[in-house]
Amino acid sequence: MPSRMSGWLLLSKTAVSELGERLWEDYLAFARRDLSEYETGIRAVERWRSVKLTEFERRQLAAIPRLNEDPRSCWLTPGARWIRVWLMIRPGFLSAAERGALIAVARDGLVEHRVARRANAIVLLNDGWNCEEVGSALLLDDDTVREWFEVYQRQGMAGLRNFGHEGSSCQLTDEQQTALKAFVTTRLPRSTNAIGTWLRKNYELSYSHSGLIALLHRLDFVYHKPQRVPRKLDEAQQQAFIASYEKLLNRLEPDESVVFVDAVHPTHQARPTGCWAPKDVAIGIEQTTGRQRLNIHGAINLETGQTQMLEAPKIDAMSLIALLVAIEATYSGKKWIYVFLDNATYHHAILVREWLGQPGRRIRLHFIPSYCPHLDPIERCWGVMHEHVTNNRSYETFAQFRSAILRFLRRTVPKKWDRFRDRITDNFRIISPDDFRVVA
Repeated sequence: MPSRMSGWLLLSKTAVSELGERLWEDYLAFARRDLSEYETGIRAVERWRSVKLTEFERRQLAAIPRLNEDPRSCWLTPGARWIRVWLMIRPGFLSAAERGALIAVARDGLVEHRVARRANAIVLLNDGWNCEEVGSALLLDDDTVREWFEVYQRQGMAGLRNFGHEGSSCQLTDEQQTALKAFVTTRLPRSTNAIGTWLRKNYELSYSHSGLIALLHRLDFVYHKPQRVPRKLDEAQQQAFIASYEKLLNRLEPDESVVFVDAVHPTHQARPTGCWAPKDVAIGIEQTTGRQRLNIHGAINLETGQTQMLEAPKIDAMSLIALLVAIEATYSGKKWIYVFLDNATYHHAILVREWLGQPGRRIRLHFIPSYCPHLDPIERCWGVMHEHVTNNRSYETFAQFRSAILRFLRRTVPKKWDRFRDRITDNFRIISPDDFRVVA
């Protein structure tokens, strides 16, 4: 084992055999001598350069640099062969303030783990541990520990936080970045082409597509798809509805149930949606030739997942009455059934009111505020249906299309309610137009 102030022999004789026996002997002498003084390394390198070598050996040694400015280590590079010469790290190189700052980082549970580990390694080296001991304790190799030490010596704590993934500096000045932010915020461009054109026109700067995306992310911009916002949202009505719904649930008796009703009209045509695929494979979906529409008037119980899904030639007051009859038959043991539905005209039809007024009817209608589909959970059921049945699916015939949808709504949803209940919920929230910047 070499002494604390001696060089370390890192390469075998075979690794540098091309340099000749004379060079190898000089290397052995250099690796075993006392390196406590910086000048020792300088003399060794200069002596290597002054050795009389063959033309081949001289070309191999052409890339050998002088020692680093950092006196603790250097790279000697004979051609493709690398010889790394390390000086021992003296303990106590940290000031009390530096050591305290590093300990604070190592103990801070909110600091990124790999940064804390680097700080811990520097503290252990300062306390007299050698690189092998620190590496063994942290499950690292000793060269990694030495590299961390070098980084800390050159850059301090900032170097320990830098992992080389930050990219190059921005081409734009602070003033130009401010102007770009204002342009994007004001205009809301739909593509990076418009932004690239603006940069070329105003600052004669050219960015690639990926470069523009990285720049926009760095400036805290993301690519948004606008949400559909109803024009006549009333926050007070939404709040009143949510309060009345929660009040109803809180006083609901065991012989009472709540269901949500709505209609959906899936069309027999392909619905292409995004998907993950190999980048060199073009993905397609077969287009259907028909445009037939399936009319479904449905109901769902959020407690049990039970559904009633009726196919109808037309969605109107008669289809609603047929659905309400099916609901009463399904919940024959219930005293009251509270049905929540939207304000479609046929839901307020005279025929519906007359049917509800008949003796023995056990259904009570509750209407969701206008322009508030987000307060009707069955709307989420239709979304789940499209995800599992129609998106990126092609059905050759309308009969196959119809069968797949009805089977999912009538059988799959109730059977696998534990899987879907977290998606189809009454977790209501109030939506305000003030929450959005509405695009004209």
